[in-house]
Amino acid sequence: MAHSQFDQFLSEATYCDQESESTLDGNCFYGLYTSWCCLAGKLPRSEQAFWAAMRQRVSPGQCLKMKGPAAADYILASYHALV
Repeated sequence: MAHSQFDQFLSEATYCDQESESTLDGNCFYGLYTSWCCLAGKLPRSEQAFWAAMRQRVSPGQCLKMKGPAAADYILASYHALV
């Protein structure tokens, strides 16, 4: 079974931290997704489609953290003072 773009994003750019009480907020989560799309050569889906897909894939209270090249890209793109 082929994985969707959203499944691939979650696998490559996030991990679940069971011991944390904080998670990616909305803007960071979607921003990480767009960074991942850029690096993976994928066309980002609309924010509405993204959130609909995440509601099906991410449980409420699940603490997701960033990982991988998309995390570095997102951080550098978001914090211009670092560049």
